[in-house]
Amino acid sequence: MLKLARIFLKVVELGSFSKAAKVLNMAPSSVTRAIDNLEHELNSELFKRSTRQLLLTDKGHFFLEGASNLVSDCDSLLMSMAESSKEPEGNLRISVFESFGRLIVCPIIPDFLKKYPKITIEVELENKVLDLSAENIDLAIRIGTPKDSSLKFRNIIPNHTFVCASPDYLSTTATIEQPEDLSLHNCLVLNQERQRTYWHFKKSRRNVKALVSGNLKSKGGTPLLEAALCGLGVAQLSNWIVSDYVKSGLLVVCLRDWEPLLNEQSSGSVYGVYKQGIYKNPNIRLFLDYLVEKTHNKLLQRTW
Repeated sequence: MLKLARIFLKVVELGSFSKAAKVLNMAPSSVTRAIDNLEHELNSELFKRSTRQLLLTDKGHFFLEGASNLVSDCDSLLMSMAESSKEPEGNLRISVFESFGRLIVCPIIPDFLKKYPKITIEVELENKVLDLSAENIDLAIRIGTPKDSSLKFRNIIPNHTFVCASPDYLSTTATIEQPEDLSLHNCLVLNQERQRTYWHFKKSRRNVKALVSGNLKSKGGTPLLEAALCGLGVAQLSNWIVSDYVKSGLLVVCLRDWEPLLNEQSSGSVYGVYKQGIYKNPNIRLFLDYLVEKTHNKLLQRTW
């Protein structure tokens, strides 16, 4: 029953026998046969099947909650048993946006693997949101505010941002005393595929948005950082990107009295997201615990 329940949950998650077969590394016919056996054992039809879609029956919806609890409880028990008696091992596939991956995640991986030598890590540096199930991703690290309610997430760090420029750039251009002054500057911006780009600021109860433009756009922060260091213009970047350069004097924080925001509400957070319930990978928790510990320790020393 437990094995069949796992297959059932994967079919529900992906909405397709063939997609579930691919992720489970099974033949489609084996998945179909497993569901047939489960329905026979339960004496209930779980799916309404057609060539175009796969829908749960009323009995299927009823079984879904129980199956989820069954598998979750079993996985939690197995994980607890394994953690107490077995060295962590297995694969962990991580997708992380390029700048955070290059600057924060990649540097800690060697020490993590020395601590857990039987774990194998695959890293994808991507500035796009991937489908965790379709791409077989165990853990995705994203920035902003979690939106997909079907996934679990854990906050890693708040994503405070700063408006920065090099001393050379600031010495040859107009002063930046108010957010509105940014209209006179070459602003290096994240490419959000909009006709106009605004930077948002907050001070006490006052909220301001400043229209900005410049000759460089990027979906990731690394090109903007490099351009700012070379004196090309002003950039709004996360604390975990710029703090070392600010402490060394290579970048200067502008508008210190204002709180820059990535959107009107906030800059969100950096968070790890992973699939719920079924097939829990204990290495996800191990890696997230390690990442949070190393990142927080690092950033606490970088505040200003």
